[in-house]
Amino acid sequence: MPAIEPLFETRWLGLYRIGHWDFVRRPTSEACVGILAITPDREMILVEQFRVPMQRQVIEIPAGLVGDEPEFVDESLAETAHRELLEETGYHAGSVVALTASPTSAGMTSEITHLFHATDLVRENQGGGVGGENIIVHHVPLAGLRQWLGAQEAMGKLIDFKIFSALWLAGIPS
Repeated sequence: MPAIEPLFETRWLGLYRIGHWDFVRRPTSEACVGILAITPDREMILVEQFRVPMQRQVIEIPAGLVGDEPEFVDESLAETAHRELLEETGYHAGSVVALTASPTSAGMTSEITHLFHATDLVRENQGGGVGGENIIVHHVPLAGLRQWLGAQEAMGKLIDFKIFSALWLAGIPS
């Protein structure tokens, strides 16, 4: 394997080169989780937050980095999915089942996204994230999901494709 040449590093992100190819990676994690969560009332739980690189609000499935903080270094993928779902949305999942693992953006980063389907949801708090996160939680009926997402997009928000990927992988029509 060719040597990895560090070009620039911060606490959160590094720029590296292998041969002629430049790419980014996180110094503390090369994995993230995304969670498909649907309530017993057939509402999809989505989160909205301002994403600095996009300079826009983005509608997403709940998600988070794996092992990015010292207290979570040994956490499994499923444990991270449970924790991130609770932190961001306020829901505890009775079960999380892996759907797939895929490169996040194979030409740009070495990160792998692990999608999970959370079931047996129980609301424990309002969610909204931790620390400096400012996450808005949305409960969207599956029957009107496409229309709701279209309206959000018309307002200038970006829609993360993982919403559709997770639904398709779980076999849930939208």
